Amino acid sequence: MRVFFLSSLLAAGALGLTLSSCAPTQAVAGVTVTPVLIKVSVAAARGQNVTVQGRYLGGPNTSKVLLGADSGGGGGYAVPASAIVSWTDSQIVFTVPSNAPVGGSWMFVQVGDMRSTGLPFSVSQ
Repeated sequence: MRVFFLSSLLAAGALGLTLSSCAPTQAVAGVTVTPVLIKVSVAAARGQNVTVQGRYLGGPNTSKVLLGADSGGGGGYAVPASAIVSWTDSQIVFTVPSNAPVGGSWMFVQVGDMRSTGLPFSVSQ
């Protein structure tokens, strides 16, 4: 019995069968991984750049940054695409628009229909 099991494993390897990666993947249409915000630069005034670091942040064509949301992720002002400086799956840099809500609130990133974890963030005048 042991010989059969061992030979079966060797045969599977010889046929090129491999295990799939266990790393999470992200598909925008049916996002399967919750976007995670890890760090955001200090409070910024309108017109200044903000850097957000995270994981599974999507891209500028499929996602949006929300400012001024409540702690549960409700509401919020969507930063327009014209304010995005750069966007990768792990970092977003944007310029705070002149009409962004002023004051302390929360920041989220929405990828498809999935909202990220939030971080406290303030916009000053």
